[in-house]
Amino acid sequence: MIVGSIAMATAIFLAFLRVPLAFALLAVSVAGIGFAINWNIAFQLIPLTISDAVLSYDLAVVPMFILMGNVISKTGIAQDLCRAAYAFVGNVRGGLALSTMVACSGFSAVCGSSYATAATMAKVSYPSMKKYRYSDELAAGTIAAGGTIGILIPPSIIMVIYGILTQTNIGDLFIAGVVPGLLGLAMYMLAIRLVAARKPEHAPQGERTPWPEKLRALSGVWPFLLLFGLIIGGLYARLFTPTEAAGMGAGLAILIATLHGRLSWATLRTIIVDTAYTSVSLYTVLFGALML
Repeated sequence: MIVGSIAMATAIFLAFLRVPLAFALLAVSVAGIGFAINWNIAFQLIPLTISDAVLSYDLAVVPMFILMGNVISKTGIAQDLCRAAYAFVGNVRGGLALSTMVACSGFSAVCGSSYATAATMAKVSYPSMKKYRYSDELAAGTIAAGGTIGILIPPSIIMVIYGILTQTNIGDLFIAGVVPGLLGLAMYMLAIRLVAARKPEHAPQGERTPWPEKLRALSGVWPFLLLFGLIIGGLYARLFTPTEAAGMGAGLAILIATLHGRLSWATLRTIIVDTAYTSVSLYTVLFGALML
């Protein structure tokens, strides 16, 4: 208990010193095993841990979900979701912030990453909120808070890593995250409405969208519903494993983007490079956590 507490405190201290989390965890793990057991064992565990993790079937789910989210983000399909959300709630005070929060939850349902959700919404929604004179506090706070929904609403990469580390069924974790994720979305939207009511200067009122335009905007929602239904529906019905769901989701996202005419070879190359970079970053953190 004492050794574990010291190890965690040291890792957190190194992280505050701006040491990359993966290297902080690896350093603490190797030093702890070296002092407590044997330095040869400590150094031998590094390649063993990395090879076991890299060859793990369960870990293949991580790059597949990242690939799916990158396809949706880089091809502009995420903007369609924002437009659909704004068409229905944009006319109320703070409606653009509300639509951003709804779009965050929808994007989280196909991306699985809080970082990717916040980064995408910052590019898609933040300029619009500034254009309509939203305050910096509300605009940035909405996107930052909306990004955290990606931790709960499945598929969540954090849930995948937690399931691997604790040997918990990943499909059950995904299903268990639906209700808390929706509850978090409702509470965030309530907070935005309260801010808009108390400080209307932070959240101007938008224009009302005619019903024909609302119906046309709904055409941008079907890719998200299809992907979410495939992943969660298949997992709930026990038709396939999380890794199989991630692979089919990534393939379906590429097919949707291709049918939309938005996926060029240059865009695909950018998507693959970003996916590899993010996956390696997450893997290195996971290696350190497994060692610890």
